Amino acid sequence: MSDLSKASQEAIDAARQSDQYAVILAAVTAAQQTQQHAPTCHHPQPAARTSGGAAKWLAIGMGGSALLLAVAVSAIAVAISAVALTICVLILRSVWQDIRKGD
Repeated sequence: MSDLSKASQEAIDAARQSDQYAVILAAVTAAQQTQQHAPTCHHPQPAARTSGGAAKWLAIGMGGSALLLAVAVSAIAVAISAVALTICVLILRSVWQDIRKGD
């Protein structure tokens, strides 16, 4: 092979390789532009869950405990009132019987 045909073949190979590089570069550039300008979704996003789930249940538990404590204290007050009323009625009955015997 002569130097001229060898140089010609190398020039042809270089041109093909440069065309391949151009195609690869165009594909990479297109991919980068697609990633940069990805279509965005304009639908409303659901609200993110907050990490206050445990705090919410703790507050519900504390509120429920306070409510049950108030009910228990009220029940005790009603029971004490019932006992006091019963004692009062028994004393008044005894006094009434004593008064009727005296007549």
